[in-house]
Amino acid sequence: MQNKSIMHLQRRACMPSPAWDHSVDVLVVGSGLGGMTAALSAYEMGCKDVLLVEKAGKFGGTSALSGGVIWIPCNKLAREAGQQDSLEEAHTYLRNTIPDAIRRDDMLGTYLAHGPKMIDFLYEKSHARYTSLSMYPDYHTHIAGSKEGNRALESEPFDSSLLGADNDIVSHSHPIWYLFGIIPLTLTEANTISVKLKGWKLLLTKLLAKYAFDLPWRLRSRYDRKRKIGGSHVARLYLSLKERGISMWRSAPLQELIEENGRVIGAVIQRDGKACRVKARRGVILTAGGFEHNQSMREQYLPHPTNARWSAGVKTNTGDAITAGARLGAATEQMQKGWWCMTCSVPGEAMPRLMIMEKSVPGTCLVNRNGKRFLNESENYVTMQDKLYAAHTNETPCAPAYLIFDARVRRKYIIGPLLTARTRPDWMLPKRWFSEGMITKADSLVELAKKTGINPHHLEETVAQINRYAVTGKGLDFGRGDSSYDRHYGDPEIKPNPNLAPIIQAPFYAFRLEPGDIGTMGGLVTNMHGQVLRENGEPLEGLYASGNCTSAILPTYPGPGATLGPAMVFAYQAAKHITGYRD
Repeated sequence: MQNKSIMHLQRRACMPSPAWDHSVDVLVVGSGLGGMTAALSAYEMGCKDVLLVEKAGKFGGTSALSGGVIWIPCNKLAREAGQQDSLEEAHTYLRNTIPDAIRRDDMLGTYLAHGPKMIDFLYEKSHARYTSLSMYPDYHTHIAGSKEGNRALESEPFDSSLLGADNDIVSHSHPIWYLFGIIPLTLTEANTISVKLKGWKLLLTKLLAKYAFDLPWRLRSRYDRKRKIGGSHVARLYLSLKERGISMWRSAPLQELIEENGRVIGAVIQRDGKACRVKARRGVILTAGGFEHNQSMREQYLPHPTNARWSAGVKTNTGDAITAGARLGAATEQMQKGWWCMTCSVPGEAMPRLMIMEKSVPGTCLVNRNGKRFLNESENYVTMQDKLYAAHTNETPCAPAYLIFDARVRRKYIIGPLLTARTRPDWMLPKRWFSEGMITKADSLVELAKKTGINPHHLEETVAQINRYAVTGKGLDFGRGDSSYDRHYGDPEIKPNPNLAPIIQAPFYAFRLEPGDIGTMGGLVTNMHGQVLRENGEPLEGLYASGNCTSAILPTYPGPGATLGPAMVFAYQAAKHITGYRD
């Protein structure tokens, strides 16, 4: 059936083109950071007739929901901070973290060389502004070439009032990045409050006061005036596009690409319920995300168990760009991989919550149904879930997994939607959370195990082992707390290891987690210019792509923002190739 469909499209490509409904220089499909960077870059590089289309009802894509961080070694802010780094060190680090079989050194070299140039370009041409994350280490700090900070950039907070009437059509960040669902947090603020680091009370007081006393904005929105992280990042670029008068359509999904004489010359976009044929005189740039919400594609490509309900990606990401490119003979790679992150499905909430910081809290451990740990809970979330899939079997299922903790953790730290026991005691938690198994509570570990179906004997053994590790500060099995990344989300007041504390105070809790994701990382194969490649390695003329609809060049997640950084850089590269611009 698929071959017939491809042949049908190829026959159509040889027929004379019907009339066009719309014509532009460059058509950009998708409005995440890659798409907005592509549209802005193409405009500033000389193509003034640019159209950006978005499938969803709001602009921003998964980029808005994410932390919005980009990993760009040797960027201008790092240099200004005195960071001792080089492109050679960064390339060494990537060569040591990405396996030879999937590493593309030409793409890595292009990414590293042009990433800093892209940042300079955005500073000159847009509202994009960043803070260098000096305290946020690379994810594999035990590997040569890694750095303890300053390779990652976080968007500076943004005043939503600058968007005017468009404020409601630009996506906000994921709910996990909002305090009480209304006050946004930077990465540093989120970490400080969730782990109760020094100064957390003063920080909390300031955030609440600013929110309460901003009366003009309270009359307009329940959200705080400031946007942060991903929500800020997309808002800054959206405003840059709007000021230039760049056309942007929302609720306008891609239906198919149009090819003529071996070149992509446009696309069919659904608009107002009708098929609109859009001619792209210079090129089409696909930045439309992965296939995380296409259950059939998940079952075909991703490791099992897999479920779209566990994904925190945008629900409109169903692989449209990947499918459209593949129909024209485009090559695909790494379709079995995702940007993994354990998620928590909260009853009554439309979107699962990412579990990024909680798993590193001292006094917790993650176990499978057999009651045993199977990984280092504090390592980066992509690597952690790769290990979950490696450990998962029918005999020893690791999905769902359970985060085990005690009353001390419940009192002190924020675990998902629970907040702390003082802020939200157990009697205030919705009964559905208990009855539907998201959270389980018991006076003993044995009782907790029986309620959740976990092996009680093994759970007691596992907790006893964690308690011994907490005394020595050394996790002998998985090395929890050994790396700088592990310790980043730990509690520095806990000695000798900020990620290890005993689990001894009743009542005990089990918090259910599923193997979720922030998106998929497999897709169309591209070259250093962002051109989509055919199966034979030749460019598919007129077609470019970046982001999660392409095969990831940083699949081992070397640092925070390893998804968004390449999406923006190769969108920038695509615009350069289309326009002939030289940086």
